Amino acid sequence: MTASPVEDVPANPAGTVEVLSEDVAVSKPVPRLSLFFPAHDEEANLEPLVAEALASLPALARSFEIVIVDDGSHDKTPEIADRLASANPGVVRAVHHQMNLGYGSALRSGFGAARYELIAFTDGDRQFRVADVGRLIARLDEPDAPDAVVGYRIRRADPWLRALYARAYRLANRLFFGLRVRDVDCACKLFRRAALDDVRVESGGAFFSAELLIKLRARGRSVVEVGVPHHPRTAGSATGARPAVVLRAVRDFWLLRLRLWAHPRSALLRGDPIVGHVGDVGHVGDAAGAGEQGGDGRGLA
Repeated sequence: MTASPVEDVPANPAGTVEVLSEDVAVSKPVPRLSLFFPAHDEEANLEPLVAEALASLPALARSFEIVIVDDGSHDKTPEIADRLASANPGVVRAVHHQMNLGYGSALRSGFGAARYELIAFTDGDRQFRVADVGRLIARLDEPDAPDAVVGYRIRRADPWLRALYARAYRLANRLFFGLRVRDVDCACKLFRRAALDDVRVESGGAFFSAELLIKLRARGRSVVEVGVPHHPRTAGSATGARPAVVLRAVRDFWLLRLRLWAHPRSALLRGDPIVGHVGDVGHVGDAAGAGEQGGDGRGLA
């Protein structure tokens, strides 16, 4: 038994990570883009975020959809989400969890509800600008055509405790999984739908993003990074540093690590598919979802 991820997780030269400078602008709109964001108790942020998306996305995609994933909110987030969907039929949709299932489960529902060939997400706290998805699209359009473009926060606008967790988390993922991504939980990511077809993720909590990137890399998918501005939260409160969230992520981290040591092939097959067939997406997106109760409104780091 060894701690080296190279020996027990199938690797591929295409599964490397590259970093691009932050002065990238989108060159041309993509044909179709799905953008989703998880929202837990984001009543103050949701309406301006959707307005921002409606204003920014026409420059990024010729056809687009916006999916709001309400993760069991206790404030007015569900009502606002439904009102926005009714006001923008065919463009804005709302997916509801009847209880708070966790950040990873919210991401899973967003991926499941997405219908288009490119899938992007950001968080409902407005710490990223929708227009900056254009930086990711521009990188996706480069000649090497990566499978995924993940953002990294150029200057983190987070409290010191979250920054401390992020450093430790990044180091742990690098040491135990060989995941050389500088900002695993940056909530600004873009994926080709086809690259997700055979990928399954088990975690429903804050470890979801890391597990997804680990399994993409193990499948030989190419993942590159692009710097994106990060803005202070101006409304609502973050929950990623709560002890329950951290403990759940630690549990999921070690379960995956131990399973990859013991049975790497079967470990990659554990969990639910990230995306389904496009024709089935409506049923997936409308489901409330079932699983372990979360308590986390966003990623760990």
